[in-house]
Amino acid sequence: MRVVIAEDNALLREGLVLLLTSAGHEVVAVAGSGPEIMPALLHHRPDAAVLDVRMPPCFRDEGLRAALDARQQIPGLPVLVLSQYVEESYAAELLADGASGVGYLLKDRVGRVDEFLEALERVASGGTALDPEVVTELLTRRRDSPLDSLTPREREVLKLMAEGHANATIASTLVITERSVSKHIGNVFLKLHLPPSDSGHRRVLAVLAYLNDPYRKGT
Repeated sequence: MRVVIAEDNALLREGLVLLLTSAGHEVVAVAGSGPEIMPALLHHRPDAAVLDVRMPPCFRDEGLRAALDARQQIPGLPVLVLSQYVEESYAAELLADGASGVGYLLKDRVGRVDEFLEALERVASGGTALDPEVVTELLTRRRDSPLDSLTPREREVLKLMAEGHANATIASTLVITERSVSKHIGNVFLKLHLPPSDSGHRRVLAVLAYLNDPYRKGT
């Protein structure tokens, strides 16, 4: 996999380069500031980009803005955004651009090498990878919506779905059968007024699109 990395912290940037190259990936470019990101992405057109949300010169949302712009100019570019803290507005804006091939992880997750690499590969293949803490924020801050009608178990299943996990992983995590997982998923889609479907990651993208829409009202 060819990857572009944008991270202003030199130590973390070099750590990401070492981590990815050790895993067999090719880091084709690194960026240490916001203005460097787009030229690197447009020139190399990588298989995936790993971008810090806050970059010089202003340390606001330069990385996020670059991610959104890049997905406009390079449709379908897989982007994994890293953040120091859970910032719901950033996650929502990224997901609003289209949930396919996007990820939002806290930087602490990078230290869990296997989880980080799995998340990047999932994003690169068109899936989603949301940090569990980010998913929790998205779920708990939605009020007066059909989410309120979900049972505790259905919310657990939805949370794991939103993180990008497959049915088998959800079943193993919750210590239930895959048949039970499928049943809970069906109930979730019905209660959220989404078409019941168990086919691939599109079910996850539909749920994320629903969670991300602040204007959608429950019926």
